[in-house]
Amino acid sequence: MRNDSRLSRMLHVLVHMARHAGPMTSESIATMLGTNSAVIRRTMAGLRDAGYVSSEKGHGGGWVIACDFEQLSLFDVYRAVGGPKVFAIGNHNANPDCVIEQVVNDAVADALRDAESILVKRLSAISLGELNRAFEARCAAQHN
Repeated sequence: MRNDSRLSRMLHVLVHMARHAGPMTSESIATMLGTNSAVIRRTMAGLRDAGYVSSEKGHGGGWVIACDFEQLSLFDVYRAVGGPKVFAIGNHNANPDCVIEQVVNDAVADALRDAESILVKRLSAISLGELNRAFEARCAAQHN
């Protein structure tokens, strides 16, 4: 799974898991996402270590939600799956002694800090419970 899609894919999986009766195997999740089960197990390990999911081995085992969906934010999931740096763009330091480069880098760094702060705040304000309710509302609207 590519780093840039890890968050959205795991959010997708978690909402499916919340709606699924019983555990979901790594294999079934991998099939849903078009990847392999080893990738799923590695990614889910971060969620397990954070206490958001648990796993049971053996027949009838798999991954289950282990936390309150209303308290789990998108940012919590982002941190648990080891999401990449929020922004891939950054400063250019080809000539760090150049005063113009220093001024440009300072301006870019300030803008990126501000943007990251806004994004983190927004992701922290959205719970997986809200995603689940939005899914239900969208399904209901499509059936009307």
